Amino acid sequence: MKSHLWGGSAAIAVLLLLSAGSAAAAPSCGLNNGRAATGEPIKVGAIVGRTGPDDFSSASRAAKAYFDCVNANGGIHGRPIEYLVEDDQWNPEVAAQVATKLVKDEDVVALVGNASFVEMGVNAKLYEEEGVMAMASGCAVAECFESKNIVSTNEGPLPSSVGAAQWAVANLGSTNVVCIGLTIPSVGPYSCGWVEKYMQSKNLAGTSVLLDPSAADMNSAFLEAVASGADTVLVNLPAGMAAAFLKAALESGQRDSYKWISSTPLYDRDVPAMLGTDWSGVMYVNIELTPIDGKGPDASNWRAVLDAFGTADDPRDTFSQAGYLSARFFVAAILQQDPAKLDRATVTEAIRNIKNYTSDLLCGPYYVGPGDRHMPNHANMMVQMIEGGYKIVGECMDVDSAYLDPYRANEKALGIVN
Repeated sequence: MKSHLWGGSAAIAVLLLLSAGSAAAAPSCGLNNGRAATGEPIKVGAIVGRTGPDDFSSASRAAKAYFDCVNANGGIHGRPIEYLVEDDQWNPEVAAQVATKLVKDEDVVALVGNASFVEMGVNAKLYEEEGVMAMASGCAVAECFESKNIVSTNEGPLPSSVGAAQWAVANLGSTNVVCIGLTIPSVGPYSCGWVEKYMQSKNLAGTSVLLDPSAADMNSAFLEAVASGADTVLVNLPAGMAAAFLKAALESGQRDSYKWISSTPLYDRDVPAMLGTDWSGVMYVNIELTPIDGKGPDASNWRAVLDAFGTADDPRDTFSQAGYLSARFFVAAILQQDPAKLDRATVTEAIRNIKNYTSDLLCGPYYVGPGDRHMPNHANMMVQMIEGGYKIVGECMDVDSAYLDPYRANEKALGIVN
């Protein structure tokens, strides 16, 4: 990393040196001075979909581990981060209630590590009205990427799904892709819809099969996919639901009739064992960040932070990587501020000023800026599921979609080198 991205104070120089140097067994966090922070806490919130059709909380768990590590290493110039995480239960009403609690009652200075299929669509307006930024890590809905006060380290299902289809067309010879998604309007129709547009832009065929997350019939969904006439099935579902769909496909005896690709949720160190050897060498997965077994400084430090400050059952997946990065970028930005003057307004300004932050966990630079929409991460990789893990089959590649045109215009205006 380059020091001009982070400011010139001695404390930030220490942070940079430790973050950019070779990874050690011990984690490196914040000021890294080994002294517990004991000052006035800085309240930071997060909203995740933990209970419901699937558990989407690995991002906040990684963010918590990083914040705990920061608090054990000087905090924010002596002030600890008090991290308040709420579960939206995949329920829009609950999502609105817990956002009001965090933003209005707890008066958090920002939200970091949000991961949900419903909360961003419900709360984007509130965040803008209250002038609070959400540095999300598990965005799945259109509103997350089309809102002034939300920015995420993950890409979301649209670039991940289009990236998977793009790779399959070029490398598997796919000509007709059916995208299996959720009926949530700004999730399935949004991401699978843009897969259809990508295929049509190449004079190829694309269709969608959308499932109700509260009452999904996987056998019927697979039969509908078969009826589409597709040669390639794109599984664009949370990992638990994806596993149920793939079980139905396997039991049909028709696995070998199709090419199989997936968006990011099937990239998790535990998924190959969960799905079994039947999908080894068969399933290709798009990953929104770089590999979970990467050797770079952030990849190594992410794992070290989880080992030291997380728990053994914290997922080691893409969304965990994204939660770690959101927390680390947040800390780097506010460490440049006067700790006595940290409030929502100064923190929001610090977040908006983030520009060209880099990490070996990302294919490109991370930035925010003053725009009315944000998607700094839109280049991804492809892996093949193999017995016991994954094998890289596609290096970092930007996503070919007209949806990204306004984001690329913002990057040009900000001088982002991507």
